[in-house]
Amino acid sequence: MTEIRATLIGIYKADGGIAGELSYFFGHLVGLRSCSLCDISHSPIMKKSSFKAFEKDLLENHSIAVRMIHLNERNDREQKASAGREPCILIEYPDQSISMFLDSADLTALSGSVSSLRKLVSSRLDLYL
Repeated sequence: MTEIRATLIGIYKADGGIAGELSYFFGHLVGLRSCSLCDISHSPIMKKSSFKAFEKDLLENHSIAVRMIHLNERNDREQKASAGREPCILIEYPDQSISMFLDSADLTALSGSVSSLRKLVSSRLDLYL
C-alpha cells in the first residue's frame, strides 16, 4: 500500500447524527441552513457518485485520503484549525500538522460542482505538497 501523502478533511457546517441531519435537512428546506460543502458532496438524499469517484481518484492516483466530518465530530486540532470558518476543507500531513486548504468562500464559489472542486483541489495540491 502506498504511503498517504496527506489527508483532506472536509468539515460540513452541520452536526452529525440523526438529530443533526434532520435539523440541517429541515433548516435547509426552509432556507435557514446552508452548507456549500454539503451541496458539493451530496444530492438531497445521498453522496454524489461523482464525489465518490473524486475521493477514490485522490487516494489511488495521488495518495491523498479524504475524510468528511460534521461539526460535532471534530477533534481538538480540527476544531482549532476550522473554528468559525466552516464549511471548509483542512489538509493534514503525516506529521499531524494541519492547516486550512479551502475555506467557506472557496467552497461557495464552486456552486455545488464536483468538477470545479476537482480542478481547484488539483491546483492547490501543487502549492501544498
